[in-house]
Amino acid sequence: SQSHKWTVYVRGATNEDLGAVIKHVVFQLHPSFNNPTRIVEAPPFELSECGWGEFEIGIGIFFHSDVCDKHLDLYHMLKLYPEDESGPQSTKKPVVMESYNEIVFPDPSECFFARVQNHPAVVVPRMPAGFSLPVLAPVENTNEKGRGDTKDHPLSQWFLNFSEADELLKLASARQQVQAHIVKLRRELSVIDGMPQPLKPASSYECT
Repeated sequence: SQSHKWTVYVRGATNEDLGAVIKHVVFQLHPSFNNPTRIVEAPPFELSECGWGEFEIGIGIFFHSDVCDKHLDLYHMLKLYPEDESGPQSTKKPVVMESYNEIVFPDPSECFFARVQNHPAVVVPRMPAGFSLPVLAPVENTNEKGRGDTKDHPLSQWFLNFSEADELLKLASARQQVQAHIVKLRRELSVIDGMPQPLKPASSYECT
């Protein structure tokens, strides 16, 4: 019954420490686990267990009091087996199932904003033309690894790479496709409007 070792985690898109924003994370496991409600109160926010079955994990993200009063509930499917099961299964390459969520905090408090600005983060080196990211304030001892930093995580080589630049490029490309589709539909509508409308069939009456 302990065929697989798995890890569920909440991490930054570029592996930065999320301790400046998140206070603690609650992982809700399957009821068959001992103490299925697990609370991780310090970064890195992750949990490792062993088992044999796949199930949906509830993830409750609780923020610091100056960030947000409400918490965020997410749900993530634990995947132990690869989608393509043809051929022998490799035990060297883990099955990775990640999802990307972007959280926006409107009107942040000055204390929270200053803490995030002075927090170590990974600067995206490439940006599409016309886009720019705010310059972060200099941070002392940036070479010193924080407790919540996941750059040296043992599974980091399997993490999916999220880039804000890539996301902006995808959005720009999607916008162009939508605009092109709108232009095409408008042309088709103009052609239809210019065509003569079919005559309605005349009503027939029987005379006796």
